[in-house]
Amino acid sequence: MFDPLLHQPLRTKIVSTIVANEEGVSFTQLLEITQTTNGNLSSHLRTLEDNGYIDVEKFFEGRRPKSIYHITQKGLDAFLEYIDALHGFLQSQPLKK
Repeated sequence: MFDPLLHQPLRTKIVSTIVANEEGVSFTQLLEITQTTNGNLSSHLRTLEDNGYIDVEKFFEGRRPKSIYHITQKGLDAFLEYIDALHGFLQSQPLKK
């Protein structure tokens, strides 16, 4: 079964980006990668954070606020299960040319 939180293209992109970067990903980096608006990205990040899939480290760099997002164990487990579900789905589908 597909995880409804991850079976949304923007959230899939966000989580896969965070998983691929062990040191975490900044809000600005996610904004550049996803090519979405601040508000839309913030909304999806909050959904993932509220459900325990990611956590955020907030601090100031000089006088500018900075947010770095990290995957949680719950988020990593859900992501790996989601990838397995996608893989299983793709294997069950006949190849079309």
